[in-house]
Amino acid sequence: MDKQKKRNLRSMLISVGVIIVALLVVYFGAQIIINQLEHTGMVTERDVQSTITLTSKYFIPLAVILGLIVLALIVFWNKSRKFNFWLKWESFVVFLVALVVTLNVVVFEPMQALMNVNFANVKQVSASAVNEGKQVTNQIANEGTILLKNEKNYLPIKAQNINVFGWASSNPLYGGTGSGAGNTTNATDIYQSLNDAGFKTNDQLLNFYKKYRKDRPTVSMWTQDWTLPEPKVSQYSTSMMNHAKKFSDTAMVVIGRSGGEGADLPTDMSKLPAKLKNTSTGNLDGGSNGVYAGNKGDFKKGQSYLELSQTEKNMLQMVNKNFKNVIVLINSSNPMELGFLNQYSHIKSALLMSGPGMTGFSALGKVLNGEVNPSGRTPDTYVYDLKKNPSYNNFGDFRYRNVKDATFVNYVEGIYVGYKYYETRYLNNESGYKKAVLYPFGYGLSYTKFSQRMSNLKRNFKSGKFSFDVTVRNTGKRAGKDVVQAYFTAPYKNGGIEKSATNLLDFAKTKNLKPGESQTIHFSFNQEDLASWDSSNGGRYVLDSGRYQVQIKNNSHDVIASRSFNLNNKVVYDSSNKRPSDKVVAKNQFQYAKGDNVTYLSRKDNFANFDKATKAPAAATLSKHYLETATIVSNKNYGKAPEASGKMPSQKQASNITLSDLRGKDYNDQTWNKLINKMSINDMSKVIQYGGYQTFRNARIGKVETYDFDGPSGLSSTFVKMNTTMFPAAEMIASTWNKKLAYDRGKSVGKQGKESGVFGWYGPAMNIHRSAFGGRDFEYYSEDPILSGNMGSNEVAGAKSQGVYSYIKHFAMNNQETNRMAGLMTWSNEQAIRETYLKAFEMSVKRGGATAAMDAFNFIGNRWCGANKQLLQNVLRNEWGFRRFVETDYFVGKGVMNVDAAIANGGDLALSTTGVGAKVQYTDNPTQVRYMRKAVHNILYTIVNSGAYDSANYKKGESTLLPYQKSFITYFVVAYVVIALIQVLVIFLYRRKYVKPTSQK
Repeated sequence: MDKQKKRNLRSMLISVGVIIVALLVVYFGAQIIINQLEHTGMVTERDVQSTITLTSKYFIPLAVILGLIVLALIVFWNKSRKFNFWLKWESFVVFLVALVVTLNVVVFEPMQALMNVNFANVKQVSASAVNEGKQVTNQIANEGTILLKNEKNYLPIKAQNINVFGWASSNPLYGGTGSGAGNTTNATDIYQSLNDAGFKTNDQLLNFYKKYRKDRPTVSMWTQDWTLPEPKVSQYSTSMMNHAKKFSDTAMVVIGRSGGEGADLPTDMSKLPAKLKNTSTGNLDGGSNGVYAGNKGDFKKGQSYLELSQTEKNMLQMVNKNFKNVIVLINSSNPMELGFLNQYSHIKSALLMSGPGMTGFSALGKVLNGEVNPSGRTPDTYVYDLKKNPSYNNFGDFRYRNVKDATFVNYVEGIYVGYKYYETRYLNNESGYKKAVLYPFGYGLSYTKFSQRMSNLKRNFKSGKFSFDVTVRNTGKRAGKDVVQAYFTAPYKNGGIEKSATNLLDFAKTKNLKPGESQTIHFSFNQEDLASWDSSNGGRYVLDSGRYQVQIKNNSHDVIASRSFNLNNKVVYDSSNKRPSDKVVAKNQFQYAKGDNVTYLSRKDNFANFDKATKAPAAATLSKHYLETATIVSNKNYGKAPEASGKMPSQKQASNITLSDLRGKDYNDQTWNKLINKMSINDMSKVIQYGGYQTFRNARIGKVETYDFDGPSGLSSTFVKMNTTMFPAAEMIASTWNKKLAYDRGKSVGKQGKESGVFGWYGPAMNIHRSAFGGRDFEYYSEDPILSGNMGSNEVAGAKSQGVYSYIKHFAMNNQETNRMAGLMTWSNEQAIRETYLKAFEMSVKRGGATAAMDAFNFIGNRWCGANKQLLQNVLRNEWGFRRFVETDYFVGKGVMNVDAAIANGGDLALSTTGVGAKVQYTDNPTQVRYMRKAVHNILYTIVNSGAYDSANYKKGESTLLPYQKSFITYFVVAYVVIALIQVLVIFLYRRKYVKPTSQK
């Protein structure tokens, strides 16, 4: 081969190599971005696959062009030096054009939604808003810390030396994981709190624990390490213990239990392996990737995560033996079995602090030294044996034998959740109650004493309103706050409508009362608040005739005062007598959800059917009827095109109307139709499809991009950095029993959202603590719907005051993580659904003015919540009057989530960033287009009436392009200009080298 041919071959190979290297740069650059996103914890392997699926087709033309270029270089090379020059450089220019065009299309089409949140235009929150969030956090912790035990008024104590035992003291829990997590980088820890309050701590112990293990075992959505790191007693050297005893005769022991999104807490620790078998696919469904790598013998068969490990017991025994004054701090949002607090003679006091947020641990030292008088009350019932809870055997992993894409759980306990079971089961059986219940619902001690005096009941027969006053007096020697708890008892007939022996009616927190000071609190309630759901005769709320009691109590068990009235005639809320708070008459919607052969717990004959109702379910088969009507992929009718009817709506109509013109307009104003007429089918599809941490922009109608971020512990994002506050867990907010604090928390979240430019908040969450083992118990308020509803509605109202729309979630009955994405069919009776699981949401809509909702992964009965007409349309919208939008939980598809079914049944938006599987189908069907229009109407109505369209944030006519989009447009324009210059340069060089001047011809 001569030199010229070698040069030509080398030149061709270099040309092909350059193109291949360019493609590799693009590929590995994409991989780096994907890996970074995966590291954040919000982009999963499933997201990566979705993104590849979504974008791959856009690279097909580029691959074809590349193939043609390579083929042309091989086939046509060596024609002549002149031709080779032209072929090489024009191939390069063509490739560059094709590459830039492809990237341009990908960025502004399939990847746009993901790019929107990764380049979110989020501002930093002001120092004053951050400080306000800190103050609210600290106040919640002050009032949400619960004094469980205080023998001989041991606390408060003067500042002194304290030995702090327990590995958890070096790594406390500030909240949970998943969407309810937050940044704890600069959080106040236990030692800092004690030191700030004037206490000196034994640093030798702290260093010992840090050396033993620095990091907390990971409990996340993907994998769970339930290990409880605790040194063996033998690892505490004699010199260390001698030093500790010389340092102080007082010891504080910290016991912590973690929890979070993605998995429920283990009910049998002995079944957990020491190592993960497989972590490659994540653990979104919950309950399958747990491990325990603690000390050998920590747990025997059947012992749960909410019991002490043997190592913890040994440590407690050691501390009790060596120190005469022992304080125990429980740092857990899940109700533990705490009977051990009375088994060690030197445990003088015990405190409960569930996740206190970023700075909430500051309350600990202040409580110990008396600067803060604890006023928290338990939002759950604490029992000696969790296995005896009626839900215990029906919580967890249950599968159908004949359906691979569905699992189930039976809510067999009906309305008897938490205290409603224990107070009813042990009515007039005090000894039995004391053996079962350690701390009742609403329990908490104080450093002072209070008296409560209840007035007579006042009743307005015409309006159906009742009222009474309670005067609270501080009869002790320290200032403090008290909680007034009002309960009611409705008349029960054996075998009649199920009713608890007592039900929380309302509550209030006093101001800080000085010794001798009093405060009178006024309570009012409606007659309908005492009603029970009767599923007979088509379903209705009723008040049976008989004697009703209204009581004020120290907690769900201990009565302070009681007033009663008689109802001579039964009251029925039906078509002739609608409940005043309802928009339309409530009637049965969930009778289908009772399930096959499920026995529900009944109060009849003092729970005579307890054993039968609460036993663990046997292997089950989903009946033919339920299988054929289930919203799962095996149902061939699920998600199919709706029946076409009516005329196809006319879209893309010319109009000068923009979304901002509709601000403040009534939901039913006809101008909405004109605005939506202006949108194309594709416009509407994108707005519905791309709801992942945002609502999608639309330039045609002047709709701006809005950001919707996590979560229940305050606004946070794994995509962009935010300096927002990590607030205490919902469990601790509920522990304050302070409605105003809940409002202040919501207002503070709203203010930070307004300043950062985030107007959608994925919170608050308000499902029920059905089981102490619920992974997201930290994220939900309580076992009681009235406490939950009051807290939730006030948080929603607080955020709304700042223009932030709150997604009340997860609607509804998402009370376990196990199998949450595995077609989890939740079977329950209608009374329990309405009185227990929907009540908090109902209150947040009616009282809090909720402006958005997030539905749940699970099913009610055999119907996915996100496409459940009875839930989203008949109850939420029709009965309660909700006029805003409903979004899915994280859109994973998996044969369950179906956007077509969602918009046909009351859903509106898919929480999807890639849009894979969430694109609306059948858009040539007029019925489907009307569903789309309704969904878009709900979304737009919410957004335009939020802070996003306040005059301070939006100016009519301003660009709806995001800053990153403007930057990318600039980049692409520059790229096209550079390619043009390259082309000009190629022509110049070609002419100079190969085209002879005319004079030389």
